[in-house]
Amino acid sequence: MREPAFWWREPGLAANLLAPLAALYGAITARRMRRPGRRARAKVVCIGNLTVGGAGKTPTAIATALLLRDAGAHPAFLTRGYGGRLTGPVVVAPTHTAADVGDEPLLLARVAPTVVAHDRVAGAAAAVEAGADTIVMDDGFQNPSLDKDLSVLVVDGRRGIGNGKVVPAGPLRAPLDAQLARAHALLVIGDAGWSARGAAARAGEASLLTGRLVADAAAVAALAGARVLAFAGIADSEKFFTTVRDAGIAIEATRRFADHHRFSATEAKDLLVTAGRSRLTLLTTEKDLARMTGDPTLTEIAAQCKTLPVTLELDQASALRDLLEGLFF
Repeated sequence: MREPAFWWREPGLAANLLAPLAALYGAITARRMRRPGRRARAKVVCIGNLTVGGAGKTPTAIATALLLRDAGAHPAFLTRGYGGRLTGPVVVAPTHTAADVGDEPLLLARVAPTVVAHDRVAGAAAAVEAGADTIVMDDGFQNPSLDKDLSVLVVDGRRGIGNGKVVPAGPLRAPLDAQLARAHALLVIGDAGWSARGAAARAGEASLLTGRLVADAAAVAALAGARVLAFAGIADSEKFFTTVRDAGIAIEATRRFADHHRFSATEAKDLLVTAGRSRLTLLTTEKDLARMTGDPTLTEIAAQCKTLPVTLELDQASALRDLLEGLFF
């Protein structure tokens, strides 16, 4: 599903017409968020975001797990596994594909044990059974079923909170203040626009963190001199294209697809033919390649695609480390 363009502009006619529905949805969601959750037999760190769509949760979850591991903890990821057929709880295994568990869990499982579960309470129990003393939730902030010990909200600095309205009038998952009131930290990734700065100003007692997504140096070096056709099926494809350009890689053409897009054989052939005709290198995100891998109709494009992995570089890594260590000491 593509997000409406008006979500990311100043409020206009469409947003105003949808305001009554947004008010109702926001009130229901805010009330739901206040429900008490179940306690897990492990500490729970939730990496969420204020808005629908991508903001950098997965790189943040990975960075958080690595900090926890450095502190001597035994983290495991808990995720719903959007786009996968398995409802779980299931521990992600090397034999799983994106069709089974979704794309994000495949990336998380490279770092730490990863549990996919639509029922987050049951998923937390499975993570503990797998040996975790700390559970890092990739998403689920607005879901009250599992009690959180620490919640970090991630905001894309460029897009911020869009028009500041709640779904369906805007991209917010719940009223801004209701969300910020339950957050322990707000992480702004990238240069902050006016709406991101506005959210930060209203964060109250939550710690304010900043950072950026940095392209993997080895992958950048391998693409030196290449002319690429960059394509992405993520919530904000432009963020990926900007990262590619900032890395000094020459983009000759781009293709945008909807978030979590499942590529068809026809689309794959079109990309291959277009790249071949102009002698371009196909470049995509790790999530997109994960969705293509294991699909027999996409074997050729999966073999030819290059990816540009990114990691989160925090300006205040010590501040996040202190918050995480405070869970145990």
